[in-house]
Amino acid sequence: MTKSLFLSFLFSVLFINLFAQQSELSVEKIMQDPKWMGTFPSNVKWDQNSSGIYFNYNKEADPADSLYRIRLASPKKIEKVSWTEEKEIDFARGTYNKSKSKKIYSKGNTLVIFDIKSGQETELLQFPENISRPNFLANEDWIAFSADNNAYIYSQKSGILKKLTQIKSGDAPKDKDPKSSDKAAYLEAENLKLLSVVKEREDTKKTTKEIREARKEKEAYTYYSGDSRVTNLQVSPDAKFVTLTLFNRGKSDATIVPDYIDASSYTRDLNTRSKVGADETTVALAIYNIEKDTVYQVQTSTLPGIKDLPDYVTDYPDKEWEAKEREVITSQAYFSDNGQHAIVNVRSKDNKDRWIARLDLATGELTSLDRQRDEAWIAGPGIGWSMGGGTLGWLPDNKHIYFQSEATGYSHLYLLNVSNGTKKALTSGNYEVFDPFISKDQKSWYLTTSEVGPGERHFYKMPLMGGKMEKLTSMTGNNDVTLSPDEKHMAILYSYSNQPWELYYKKNSAKAEAVQLTSGQSEVFQSYNWRDPQLITFRAEDGAQVPARLYVPEASVKNNAAVIFVHGAGYLQNVHKWWSSYFREYMFHNLLTDLGYTVIDIDYRGSAGYGRDWRTGIYRHMGGKDLSDQVDGAKYLVENYGIDKDKIGIYGGSYGGFITLMALFNEADTFTSGAALRSVTDWAHYNHGYTSNILNEPFNDPIAYERSSPIYFAEGLKGNLLIAHGMVDVNVHFQDVVRLAQRLIELGKDNWEMAVYPAEDHGFVEPSSWTDEYKRILKLFNTTLLDN
Repeated sequence: MTKSLFLSFLFSVLFINLFAQQSELSVEKIMQDPKWMGTFPSNVKWDQNSSGIYFNYNKEADPADSLYRIRLASPKKIEKVSWTEEKEIDFARGTYNKSKSKKIYSKGNTLVIFDIKSGQETELLQFPENISRPNFLANEDWIAFSADNNAYIYSQKSGILKKLTQIKSGDAPKDKDPKSSDKAAYLEAENLKLLSVVKEREDTKKTTKEIREARKEKEAYTYYSGDSRVTNLQVSPDAKFVTLTLFNRGKSDATIVPDYIDASSYTRDLNTRSKVGADETTVALAIYNIEKDTVYQVQTSTLPGIKDLPDYVTDYPDKEWEAKEREVITSQAYFSDNGQHAIVNVRSKDNKDRWIARLDLATGELTSLDRQRDEAWIAGPGIGWSMGGGTLGWLPDNKHIYFQSEATGYSHLYLLNVSNGTKKALTSGNYEVFDPFISKDQKSWYLTTSEVGPGERHFYKMPLMGGKMEKLTSMTGNNDVTLSPDEKHMAILYSYSNQPWELYYKKNSAKAEAVQLTSGQSEVFQSYNWRDPQLITFRAEDGAQVPARLYVPEASVKNNAAVIFVHGAGYLQNVHKWWSSYFREYMFHNLLTDLGYTVIDIDYRGSAGYGRDWRTGIYRHMGGKDLSDQVDGAKYLVENYGIDKDKIGIYGGSYGGFITLMALFNEADTFTSGAALRSVTDWAHYNHGYTSNILNEPFNDPIAYERSSPIYFAEGLKGNLLIAHGMVDVNVHFQDVVRLAQRLIELGKDNWEMAVYPAEDHGFVEPSSWTDEYKRILKLFNTTLLDN
């Protein structure tokens, strides 16, 4: 090393250390085991009697969280529940009868009924197999349940147990006397014609078999499910039908992820997901007709628009597109209480349509009640996905169904009269509805919404047929409410931007005060003054107002450099007033701000919380508006916060890593450096469920994939790039960055480096890995944004 190089290196080290000393925080402190922060409650639930709140917690510094309890009679006392006691606790679960006076549920292979008034639990039946999905039939003496892939009903009065179905996996047994080939049949006929003794013996055998068959009782009908797995067995309230889902994963080619540090010392191959476009899953709904002793599948061919082609086909005029019946996924059946009606949720596998349809159980025919079409893709809070129906069910009047829809651009709650088709919106406005459910007295709705603002969540009560919503929570931030079984109390998991989750208790009244039950922050965590980021909006190039969280340093330490953080995707929001799931990154942003950086965290196009148009703004072009939102955020900082346009860095993980790559490859004049963590580099190599929603399938829409995949734009790299990836990542495979590395090598790029983590999956778990990764990120920004 020359003297000048050594002095330059020494200056860089001293420069970095100088800035590191300006904060109480360090990467090592932030990225250590999160236990240093304290203990925070999760997984809240009530017992059957509404007398105690149970939650996961770790008050005694155990290796993992344990079950704790707070009794309403002594709310200041937090008790750890022993393992033996935990097995005996009856948590709020099960299915109510119509009057809500009793509840039925299972404990392993035992069927249990719970009397609400007396609080008494009674065992009704012990079965050889585990019992699942028990519920009351219309005649509430009878209880239906499933076990061992078959449906049963049980009478409480008589103790009679009836097996309704005979379902077996695999194929039906083949005929023991298969038909002979033409050659074999000829030889047999010739033999019988020539040899009388042989013919007489065969005739005797045939006669004996016919007599035996005539005397034998007719075998019960058996339905064989073949290669499909039977799930979601549902007995209709009148016990005349059983619906069942037939799920077949198909034979899609799985991908392999090598584990190089397996305990055996041999490289072990991990079988993981298939790639987008390779999905061969089929999901069908079948009906077991008890009276006719037969099974038939629900027919979807009559659904309106079932053969509609998507709009994007116009981009491929040279390809011949066939308007054929699309593949669909049908949910379980949802029965009215009186058993006279049933509905299903049906989704097209191309993600463009969602139908809610009335099901004729006697024929398997469907009549569409509501069709939601989206040329991008169907999604949003409460809208059914995969085999689920989302928010879907019947009102007690057996005439109205309820569901959520993005018909107005935001996910809201609707009623529909199945007899006349009249649809009514119960909620409306530029906000979203989450997890609505009907009260026990069946007169009201309980629901969570973002009506106050996209950055807050509150719990409301509303009349069953619609009307004014009563806001039951008041703390600014996120109020995640678990209502007690008697609906008299609320357990609230609450957090704010700079305050991790704590448990609160409140009576079910808007006027009642919330009482804090836990306080889990450690002293060392509390000793730092964690910032409350500013929630702002800035104007994008297309006129949209883009939400962001902003961290502004003190003027005395401001270095005129900025870092943009890009959150991951799936369907996620990070600009809000509650404790972020990206808590390590939040703490890192506090460290960066201490060091003089201005940090911005953007809810770019594609983020959750802002309705349909924001969600689908990335359709067929990831790296389009979601990237331009980052560029516009950088311009906003330059114009309003005195940021040097040559001192802007960007980083993020997963989708955030993808955007970082697109930023450095396509917007090199805006971003000087970036850290791409666990990033997708070629969307044709990612999974089907997520990718096909946004980009369709690569063999049908290659334009969308080629303009959305960073590997096609690697020649644009000018700035400084850090790539970091776990080698046993079964979500975004290590292969992604290996292929990109080869491309960068072939392009002759030398301004990049890669850090690999042999022990890490997509979500890092080892503090040493987190520390190493973020030390590299900090070094990248310090050396490329400040020393230039």
